[in-house]
Amino acid sequence: MDFILNANDWLNGIVWGPYMLVLLVGTGIFYTIWSKAYQVTRIGVWWKGTFGQLFKKTPKGDKSEANITPFQAVTTAMASTVGTGNVVGVATAIVLGGPGAVLWMWVSAFFGMMTKYAEVVLAVKYREVDENGTHHGGPMYYIEKGLKQKWLAVIFAIFGTLATFGIGNMTQVNAIGQSLETTFGINTWITGIVIALICALVIIGGIKRIATVTEKLVPFMAVFYFIGGIIIIAINIGKIPAAFSAIFSNAFSFQSVGGGLLGYTIMRAMRYGVARGVFSNEAGLGSAPIAHAASREQDPVKQGLWGIFEVFVDTFIICTISALVILTAGLFEGGNRGAALVIESFSATFGTFGGAFVSIAILCFAGSTILGWSYYGMQCLGYLTKNNKAIDMAYKVVFTILIVVGARGGLEFVWDVADTLNGLMAIPNLIALLLLSKVVMSLTKEYLQRNK
Repeated sequence: MDFILNANDWLNGIVWGPYMLVLLVGTGIFYTIWSKAYQVTRIGVWWKGTFGQLFKKTPKGDKSEANITPFQAVTTAMASTVGTGNVVGVATAIVLGGPGAVLWMWVSAFFGMMTKYAEVVLAVKYREVDENGTHHGGPMYYIEKGLKQKWLAVIFAIFGTLATFGIGNMTQVNAIGQSLETTFGINTWITGIVIALICALVIIGGIKRIATVTEKLVPFMAVFYFIGGIIIIAINIGKIPAAFSAIFSNAFSFQSVGGGLLGYTIMRAMRYGVARGVFSNEAGLGSAPIAHAASREQDPVKQGLWGIFEVFVDTFIICTISALVILTAGLFEGGNRGAALVIESFSATFGTFGGAFVSIAILCFAGSTILGWSYYGMQCLGYLTKNNKAIDMAYKVVFTILIVVGARGGLEFVWDVADTLNGLMAIPNLIALLLLSKVVMSLTKEYLQRNK
């Protein structure tokens, strides 16, 4: 076991090391430069094409019962994206990287908006339609059909399937179980069994049922957390300037630590800010485009606009709220980290209700992540097995059982391996994004010309 742990630590250091983070952010920088900062210069285009469409009915001729609406696609993707990383991940980044990590989280998200845009465009462009009219897509399909490299597509699908059991299942329900036990004294066995039963009822219905649930759950949990965070920020409005000052000063501090390397503070803030930012919004990992490919939307660029919107909401709104609550509470140097620090920070203003608020938020965030990642696993495994129904059902059974197992705790090893697998997914995906950039550019130019 020690050999496996050491081997995973070594591999994790490479997967989430500086070179990989440069590749992740660099891909977004590449697309940002090419598009002349599309996420800023075309903000009216993507805002109108996303938020502006929320209150419009589905267009005539676009009501295929086999697939889901563009909004359901983005809520399914956001169900997996908006998870414990938006709460626990932000707290961890601030504790390990200092307040400056928040700035680098914003930087990675800014460029990540274009990375996810490119992912979604390619996913819709190269998706396949089965005999029932159901869409199947994601990195494995655009790697095979766009790059003509099936072996690389298979590698992505294998890593994607395995990652769903860890980062998309056991670690999420573990966060729920520990939080509910700490706050309400609920036994983790009970939590695991109840969540497993609920998820099984949703998962067995496939993407249609998952999308129906996430369409309602994701907006609720986002608004719920947003309102709670805004109330605390409003109460502590006088501390906000100091919080932003700490973010910017720490992000560019050349102070050495313990007489060490000059500028160590900057490197540490950058490392944890970028890593946690990518972990939260998943830009470049290749997971979210799997959900977007199931959309009824026929235009790749129209659906791609939702990718920009998704990163904006995830990082610039939800993660920022978490960061400001933590920084205005001023408790991040007290030794706590993760969920404990967030609960302590909310409780500083909300009192005993703070723990209940954070526990409910984690329940919603992590619960939705389980649903979203279950679909990713179905699609990755379906690609490998040509959508074999018996294997699909076996996957759902195993996935449900592991929800109960994950709630019990003691998952340090699972966390570590899941983190590594998540990073490994990104490698073949980023290769495809860079090599297929001309396709994304061409589709974008055609869209803009049609919609002058």
